[in-house]
Amino acid sequence: MIGIYARVSTEESARKGYSIKDQLSDCRKKAQTTDAIEYVDEGISGEFLDRPALTRLREDVRKGLITKVVCLDPDRLSRKLMNQLIISEEFERRGVELVFVNGEYAKTPEGQLFYSMRGAISEFEKAKINERMSRGRREKARQGKVVKDPKIYGYDYDKETEQLVINEEEAKVVRLIFDLFTKPNDQVNGMNGIAHYLTKKRIPTKRGATVWHRQVVRQLLMNRAYIGEFYQNRWNTEGMLGNKFKDPEERVSMRLRPEEEWIKIPCPAIIDETTFHHAQKLLSESRRRWAKKSKHPYLLSGLLRCGDCKNTMTGRKAKNWGKYVFQYTDRKNFSGAKNPGCGRSVSCEKLDHHVWEQIVNWLNQPDEIAVAAASITDNPNSKSIEEADLERLEKEIEKARAGRKRLFKMFQEEPDLEAEIRQEIRELKEREDELIRQIHDLKDHKKQNDEICYTYELMKEAAEHYLVKGTDDLTFEDKRELIRQVVREIVVFEDRVEIYTF
Repeated sequence: MIGIYARVSTEESARKGYSIKDQLSDCRKKAQTTDAIEYVDEGISGEFLDRPALTRLREDVRKGLITKVVCLDPDRLSRKLMNQLIISEEFERRGVELVFVNGEYAKTPEGQLFYSMRGAISEFEKAKINERMSRGRREKARQGKVVKDPKIYGYDYDKETEQLVINEEEAKVVRLIFDLFTKPNDQVNGMNGIAHYLTKKRIPTKRGATVWHRQVVRQLLMNRAYIGEFYQNRWNTEGMLGNKFKDPEERVSMRLRPEEEWIKIPCPAIIDETTFHHAQKLLSESRRRWAKKSKHPYLLSGLLRCGDCKNTMTGRKAKNWGKYVFQYTDRKNFSGAKNPGCGRSVSCEKLDHHVWEQIVNWLNQPDEIAVAAASITDNPNSKSIEEADLERLEKEIEKARAGRKRLFKMFQEEPDLEAEIRQEIRELKEREDELIRQIHDLKDHKKQNDEICYTYELMKEAAEHYLVKGTDDLTFEDKRELIRQVVREIVVFEDRVEIYTF
């Protein structure tokens, strides 16, 4: 029995089918019969041996069902010379004739050499195709185009403009998730709570699933695309194509490229930067701030740190003069603790009362909070001065760079002035570095002002949310949730307590 093998390497070719049809037609003519078994791999790369149709063909050859194999070209069998030789040697060992439509390869030294050369050329072509495709995608990204649909929740992919556009319905859910995570509310608690909330509301995920998971919410909260920063060429997926054909221990993992190789593509923002950065702070501390519940609840659990030894302070039940008391301590008794702590212990009751009084004092002054926030955000003079400074510094940097370019050109035309030109280039580079530093400082100052304003606004919202029914009616859970919304960390010293807000 004659076996005919055909393969196309891309899903698009497989979907259109033209390449398979042509291959089979040419192979039938070569075999001079229609009585043949056809083995077809559609949309599968020739880089790997483990292909469904090829595997069936090799199995039938081993069973003696196939006595002759017809194929269009050696690169249809495989794109790698080594794999081509493995298959051809396997067929030859069982007395199976291997025939190609495009060329005859006699069993002579010359024929084998030509066969090997064709295989090597095919492997080289495959590598060049991959390299050209990768280079083309990178160049496309550098032009500000999105190479393919990244399927980010909140965005759609416009194939015509090759850009991300906001999906308004999904964007509402994105804003809801950030609000639930960063602002006071009675609906959810942390990422697990958000996932359960979205599932309960039957809001579908990007892929249409009906169940949200904590990790999906976390990835969404960390995605910088929501502040207008989408990165391409970030992940190295080389070698992953064949993972499905490999054993688990041999599979190639996706690797993060160096940050300087990332290509930033501007996209429309859904979340403001201040809210996003606040979410990142909460995420970085979420494991400590939202630890699993202990037998006895502690109001300040996950927020305390010793001001001297820097250890975190946790709640515990201790025996003091025959009586059990609850206290916060920095002692670490478990094996392997890097720092056992300096032994500081404070009464839970006293510290809870002190911190709560301070929080209530802040939140009982919403008018003062609003005035403080307005003094930062609504000062047109400070805004205009910052913007003018940024514009001036950026122009100075452009001048410095233009000056260096002129000096480089002069260096080629006037080699006798090498020493003087090198000195001027060095001075311009130092000037440029100083200007860049000033820009960073100015942006950091602006960011700090934005964060201060956000903290004031957060306190105002917390006051309106929790204190509307009066402090006496707040439950223990209300108090703990409120404190976590506005307090980043509490540092305990011997003679004082410092409370740091977001």
